[in-house]
Amino acid sequence: MNTAPAADPPAPFADLPARSRPVAEALAAAGVAPDIRVLPDSARTAAEAAAALGCAVGAIANSLVFRCDGEPLLVMTSGAHRVDTAFLAERLGAVLIDRAPAATVRSATGQAIGGVAPVGHPAPLRTVVDTSLAEHPVIWAAAGHPHTVFPLTYPELVRLTGGEPAPVVPD
Repeated sequence: MNTAPAADPPAPFADLPARSRPVAEALAAAGVAPDIRVLPDSARTAAEAAAALGCAVGAIANSLVFRCDGEPLLVMTSGAHRVDTAFLAERLGAVLIDRAPAATVRSATGQAIGGVAPVGHPAPLRTVVDTSLAEHPVIWAAAGHPHTVFPLTYPELVRLTGGEPAPVVPD
């Protein structure tokens, strides 16, 4: 008779990089299948991610952290364009929106630049979701690590982040 203790079952999402696990847990808790893909090469930029996934650059949901009047602001923007910070500040009634330094990104999200996910942060972030992402039936977002991504729809992204849909560049 075997008297060795039974092995503990593997932790959920144990096959993912450590920074992707909170993202998978947040997705699962929100009722979204955590279909996180680990890519062999970096998906740090929208162009890299689109090439790896075989999709349009515009279907990549870049997660960019800015400071909006000094407070962290997550902007989920299409990989097809750059955020116009002056335009966005005017839309949000802010005085100044500027890029957050890497230390602010890490403390606000728990993730490094190049892998910031829309969810899985230590605390909720004020979020703006680029309306141009709605043009794509499936969009791809980073999953907490430069080599991980996951698919979702625009309505799911808005719901998951509690984000405010808004254009981030002038028409």
